[in-house]
Amino acid sequence: MKFRNQNTQKTIYIFVLFFYYQLINYFCSPNFRMKKYPFIVFILVLFLNSCGEYQKILKSTDPELKYTKAVEYFEKGDFMRASTLFDEVSIYFKGTERSESVLNYMAKSYMGQKDYFSASEYYKTYVKTYPKGQFITEAKYMIGYCFYLDSPDPRLDQTSTVSAIAALQEFVDLYPESERIPEANKLLEELNNKLVYKSFLSSKLYFNLGNYMGNNYESAVITAQNALRKYPANKYREELSMIILEAKYQQALQSVPEKRMDRYRSTIDEYYNYINEFPEGKMRKQAERIFNDSKKIVKD
Repeated sequence: MKFRNQNTQKTIYIFVLFFYYQLINYFCSPNFRMKKYPFIVFILVLFLNSCGEYQKILKSTDPELKYTKAVEYFEKGDFMRASTLFDEVSIYFKGTERSESVLNYMAKSYMGQKDYFSASEYYKTYVKTYPKGQFITEAKYMIGYCFYLDSPDPRLDQTSTVSAIAALQEFVDLYPESERIPEANKLLEELNNKLVYKSFLSSKLYFNLGNYMGNNYESAVITAQNALRKYPANKYREELSMIILEAKYQQALQSVPEKRMDRYRSTIDEYYNYINEFPEGKMRKQAERIFNDSKKIVKD
């Protein structure tokens, strides 16, 4: 099994070797005084020996040796070399007891490389292959955590965020006694708030568009109401409620005569919804101004 990071590894190693080959030529040239930079030369020799050892391991036909060295590289934090070697021995150990460990190491190696997409794919493969495996609880959690780490800015597509919520919620439901439940719940709250914030940005955008090419105020109301309905406990609740109130007020202000009174009454009802939920709200003065203006119109 190979994922997006795996395909570039050989190219990177070739480039690094070529670079250090050029350095060797420079160090060995008459213009370079070896005595002046003994430490650099020492480090270079160590690196080249390491590369030479790794190349020998890659060429080896001994899967036990490759597995042992892969574990060593993993424990040293050299996750790229570790993942390459684990990938090479995965076919040999397929169907054996060691296959489970190889798959787990592969997922962790990609986590170490910050390739969260590939890591999540290996964790999902582990869950599918070993539904009762020794690492199943960790794998279930890590699938959600990988999606969480891949979750982008709220202004961008939130597919990873939705996947993270689904995976973490499944983990919470399956393993309510796990020590990772508090952390999982914290991540779920953060992810849900990110989706709410995206809805807030969308409703704010609709509001700012106003009547440009249609009644965007209505779209602002619907988007904000949907967010409040889907995520009743969120930190943007007051802001969303105010957008609804302001959008209804603007609709009333700019309405045709036959719809104006009904829309002002709807604005007044929305004011009461806001003030009942946020009696000391930070936008209370703004809400009261809208209410007073609307009340004058309805009375007249």
